[in-house]
Amino acid sequence: MDDISDLTPRETLENTVVSIVHSFIEHLPYLFAGLLILLLTWLVAYLIGKVVRKLTRHMRQSLSELFERLSHIGIWALGLLLAAMVVFPGLTPAKALGGLGLASIAIGFAFKEIFENFFAGVLLLWKYPFEKGDFIECQSILGKVENISVRMTTIRKTNGELVVVPNSFLFKNAVNVLTDQDKRRITIMTGVAYSEDADHAVSLLQQALSQCETVDQQHPIQIFLNGFGDSSIDIEVTWWTGPTPLDHRRSRSEVVSTVKRTLDEAGIEIPFPYRTMTFKEPLEINQKPFKSD
Repeated sequence: MDDISDLTPRETLENTVVSIVHSFIEHLPYLFAGLLILLLTWLVAYLIGKVVRKLTRHMRQSLSELFERLSHIGIWALGLLLAAMVVFPGLTPAKALGGLGLASIAIGFAFKEIFENFFAGVLLLWKYPFEKGDFIECQSILGKVENISVRMTTIRKTNGELVVVPNSFLFKNAVNVLTDQDKRRITIMTGVAYSEDADHAVSLLQQALSQCETVDQQHPIQIFLNGFGDSSIDIEVTWWTGPTPLDHRRSRSEVVSTVKRTLDEAGIEIPFPYRTMTFKEPLEINQKPFKSD
């Protein structure tokens, strides 16, 4: 073989390309073996996922999905490690884990929010504060939970918009789960004039609300005199209805209509705001005759 210093630049380039091609061809069996391992990893993860789903079918849905996803993550981590060891024969588990430990520091800083959302998603799925199909309210977001993943949660707002919320946002802020129970309590305020019989008005409203379709009759209807308002005796009306926002709006509309109709039919006044003004000295009223042109 000629000394490399005697080769022209073109010959040097040709030898380099030929060497690379030969090395690639020699390494092809390792690449095919690595691809085969990845294919088997996908198949095993799929089968294990079905088994885990079957074994945890008696658990709540969020916990079953958490176990399934964690099994997928574990199997894929092992599969990728084995594929890397096959493709790179000099790689050992100790070297791979050591390199992963060093890389994890940089990755942790670079993808801090992603890992934060991931662990928040795991905790949400484990603690199960809400499930798919629940209506929740967090900050200014009110809607139905459509999907919970390990990184984000998708919420369909009541106006039809789809909101993708990072799990860390839901984990750090207070979340109102509106459909945690089958029923939800609603309170409205009304009032009657001071000249009216307030106790009689309470009795009429109690009877009227017991006939409302959207009012749950299994829970007590609570109507109390609440206090002395500026223009009326305030009455607090409390009842139970369905938990969804639509149930809430429908029931509120029916009860408000029933309260208004009941008091009107009984001739009981629901007063407008009154204002009484007093003056330190009597006012003189002077009327001037109207002069037409």
